[in-house]
Amino acid sequence: MLVTVVTLYVGLVGAVAVAAKSFNPLHHSGGSSPYFNAPSQDGIAISTPPNCKVDQAAYILRHGSRYPEPGSFTGWQSLFAKFQNASYTAKGALAFITSWVPPVDDVPHQPLFLSSTGAREAFSLGVDLRKRYALTRGGQNMTVWAASQQRCVDTANFFLRGYLSQGDYLTALNENRGSIITLADSVNFTFANSLTASAACPAYNGPASAGATFASNFRAMYQPKIAARLNRDLEGLTLDPTDIGVMQDLCGFQAEINGDTRFCDVFEDSEWLDYEYALDLNYYYGSGPGNPIAATTGYPWVQVITDLFNTGPGTTTSGGNFTPPALIMGFTHDNDLPPVVAALGLWNTSTDKNIYPLSPTKPNTKRKFRSSFLVSFHGHVALERLACTPHDPSTVVQHVANQFPSSDPTKSYVRVRINNAPVAIPGCVSGPGDSCPLDMFTAYVKQRGVVSGDYVKTCGLENVSNATSVVSFLTTDPDPSTVQIVSV
Repeated sequence: MLVTVVTLYVGLVGAVAVAAKSFNPLHHSGGSSPYFNAPSQDGIAISTPPNCKVDQAAYILRHGSRYPEPGSFTGWQSLFAKFQNASYTAKGALAFITSWVPPVDDVPHQPLFLSSTGAREAFSLGVDLRKRYALTRGGQNMTVWAASQQRCVDTANFFLRGYLSQGDYLTALNENRGSIITLADSVNFTFANSLTASAACPAYNGPASAGATFASNFRAMYQPKIAARLNRDLEGLTLDPTDIGVMQDLCGFQAEINGDTRFCDVFEDSEWLDYEYALDLNYYYGSGPGNPIAATTGYPWVQVITDLFNTGPGTTTSGGNFTPPALIMGFTHDNDLPPVVAALGLWNTSTDKNIYPLSPTKPNTKRKFRSSFLVSFHGHVALERLACTPHDPSTVVQHVANQFPSSDPTKSYVRVRINNAPVAIPGCVSGPGDSCPLDMFTAYVKQRGVVSGDYVKTCGLENVSNATSVVSFLTTDPDPSTVQIVSV
């Protein structure tokens, strides 16, 4: 986003990246990053092609920015205690730590839950998508889905408030209302029919542990060097590698909680690139393309959206008794997005050598898999169905009084967005704006299903009577007890 003067930065363990003059650590903080629109790595224009209109779209999103989880907050408290329980001199970028306090002032009610930044991210996205797609007429109600943890439900709530924030419907009790259908979160009995499908797949966890292992090993290569550098600005206090990890996490978290970015200024650009790569390893091997079971758990969502794109807006799938809105929204967690990327076959192939699978020790700057561009707070993967005419709109038109122009015939295409940036579907970019014709996309998804594997079989659930490989929650009437009504 900040493209001005290009400079090369070399990381402490060999991470080399092209960065802008105004390097922004918040765009390299992985899952700790407040939301930002990712850059277009494939060079595809972000705007919808001029001869196309999105007539159907599906988003799977991480919840908005939040306070730390209790375990992470314990690390913040330990760092605070270390800063306060010693007598020392700090200088330079570390001078502020003598008076720093963790940005949590209501411990019983804040850790784990949405921050005001998270609420704003969701509300703003609601406003943006209402204007961008124009898929909901005035007064029409809107249904969304959310994993049942409170931060996901709250994100869905604020999204609906933004999406429905127009007109005056205070006395029109059955119009302009939002419904949130909550789904059991991270349980082992919903199987594929969930926004947290990996939690019910026993085969998933073994390979997933490699992500944390690779990330930890990579951090061991650079964190001690950062600690040694920073300790030169301290007399009477010694930072250790664990402190470095906590301090870098605090850059993104504190920026989104209260706007304080002083921890962001402590570290050099190359140190942020190393920090980001450790997170890339964590997500790539933990829940992304580097986990051989990840695609299995992401594929059922991809399949049902493909089926709905083929039936078209305003309809449901064969056997369904519920018609989802033309804009399908599912709010979940960070580790539920990389499996969708894996199922779609994205960010795991390249004509260049030595990019994938990601090296555990040597970052390659040509990689497209970057956690900051996917699992930032409120990060998302979106599929758009485009209805496109064969030619661009005419610049000269003839109008006949009282006759609305007839519409040209359209053909359907599919485009993927990740954190708003269009992403090319491998081998299928023949449509407008490098989109993929719907029939070819359908064939591609079928082929990806073979690669991903059947959920029940791959997860080892063949002897579980109610196990399913199908997402049906989008096309079947919900249990009324799971529905929350949002009035604006």
